[in-house]
Amino acid sequence: MDQLKSWIGRTEEASDLVTPRLVTSYEATFSPHLAPYEEDEAPLALHWCLAPPIAPMAALGEDGHPAKGGFLPPIPLPRRMWAGGTIETIAPLRTGDEVTRRSRIADIAYKEGRSGPLCFVAVDHEIVTARGLALRERHNIVYREAAQPGAGPAASMPPVPTEPRAADLAWTVEASPVLLFRYSALTFNGHRIHYDEPYVTGVEGYAGLVVHGPIQATLIMNIIATLSGGEPIRLDYRGLAPLIAGEPFQVKAKRLADGAIAAWTEGADGRVRMEGVSR
Repeated sequence: MDQLKSWIGRTEEASDLVTPRLVTSYEATFSPHLAPYEEDEAPLALHWCLAPPIAPMAALGEDGHPAKGGFLPPIPLPRRMWAGGTIETIAPLRTGDEVTRRSRIADIAYKEGRSGPLCFVAVDHEIVTARGLALRERHNIVYREAAQPGAGPAASMPPVPTEPRAADLAWTVEASPVLLFRYSALTFNGHRIHYDEPYVTGVEGYAGLVVHGPIQATLIMNIIATLSGGEPIRLDYRGLAPLIAGEPFQVKAKRLADGAIAAWTEGADGRVRMEGVSR
């Protein structure tokens, strides 16, 4: 653990272009579940498609991710998931922008969970254009031990609610393998849990293909911006349980008494998979 702590403070910088093709592909993947935006602006949350890590095939781990030990520390736990984070929008990206992402390892922490040891890695990002800072984010990644035979993630699932959670706005999204494939392509994400069913069920122990954390976070950001009329987002969100593809899921938002907006995703069983609040 002390050796891993030496990764804290490590930095990385990467750049990319907001091309018309990327914007069109992103729109085609998420429409009609995008907040309104101006003609020359990029849709909200497109930043997760920019400057992805690109590793040669020989440098990939069994799970399809780049092997650990480059920018991210070599955590000795094999399963990696998007745990949540915080995000603050400052200015929109625009088609044609050259975007720089400045990243820093902010923290590494071990915890003991109900399903075994967990390691959380917090990464701070700043998204910058020629006009200045556009977005600030903390991304929390969680690493877990390998799945044990016959032990799936069901034990970590929240209880089925007795009645639906009240919402001011709700979207129904088809969690199809095509949606997952398109988003993996947009983000150059080789993680096999999103497209390789024999792997995700037989090795990682899930019930089926797993919907990307950033797909859910993208929809949460866009439904909040739709309900708020485009106010800046200061979102604190977390994943609660895996969302399995194959059935439609709900994205919901509700304005709270203090003016904040809560948003969440629900599986077909009504259980919340990711939730967040923008204040």
